[in-house]
Amino acid sequence: MVRSIHIDLLGTQTRFVSGERYTTRIIEVRNDKSPLILLHGGGGHAETYSRNLSSLSAVARPIAMDFLWHGMSSKPEFSEGGPDDPVHWLRQFTLQVLDLMSALGLESASFEGESLGGWVALDLAINFPERVDAVVLNTAWGIGLDPAHAKEGVTDLEALRETSVAALNNPTLETLRARLEWLMPLGGVTDELVALRQALWSDPETRDALLEYYERLFARGIHEFYFGEPAIQRITCPALVLWTDKNPIHGVDAAERLHQLIEGSTLHVMEGCAHWPQWERPAEHDAVISQFLRSAIP
Repeated sequence: MVRSIHIDLLGTQTRFVSGERYTTRIIEVRNDKSPLILLHGGGGHAETYSRNLSSLSAVARPIAMDFLWHGMSSKPEFSEGGPDDPVHWLRQFTLQVLDLMSALGLESASFEGESLGGWVALDLAINFPERVDAVVLNTAWGIGLDPAHAKEGVTDLEALRETSVAALNNPTLETLRARLEWLMPLGGVTDELVALRQALWSDPETRDALLEYYERLFARGIHEFYFGEPAIQRITCPALVLWTDKNPIHGVDAAERLHQLIEGSTLHVMEGCAHWPQWERPAEHDAVISQFLRSAIP
């Protein structure tokens, strides 16, 4: 059978949820199980998890969402707050998640965050622990680790910036494929995924918002917003560090350090994957997540 996003999403529901602050587009499998909110990476959208929703519904109520400035969710003004202020532009993602939870009537949830989504999941686990049942850090960004233990891929980050801005300024199938192949250089980019990304990134409001997002993400001083080791050590909820052997931002050394810092955490490294393991190896991803949730959530 030919795999497609449409077929993978059979049995799911796509809708817009209006909260007090924002409107968020979600794709979910509605059931009576514990909620699992799936947080995509920068430039992404809810379909990042299209290959996982049906499978994960066996153990959870999976809810994939479009972040602010991404996909079809709200495009508010960016906060000008600094890293020590209660609200800054990265904290706005967290506030969106909490806003969505309130609108859905969820007191708490588990979270899987990939890349940028992992940054947001860290903020939730560190600063809003009462709302977090368990957390999965999937090739998470936003971590300021001791360089003696882990190094960031500076060259790869420059490639990410260049391919992202090029695709936003000229969203052709070719530029978008190059951007997606940064995520999955080992293969896995489909024509359908490229076409979906083109449709989303060709919207003028989304394109302008994402250009500002990337400008802020790569601005001088962004490291001031990273979570350092003392903050990461404050995580007390069940945690799974889910990594890949070909992750372009942080290598396996970062995953091992996170595992050391988060007491009681679990570590799993997926081989032959880069920055979208949930798409590249969905069966392994879903099995690992399901096993973790069964042990973490009573």
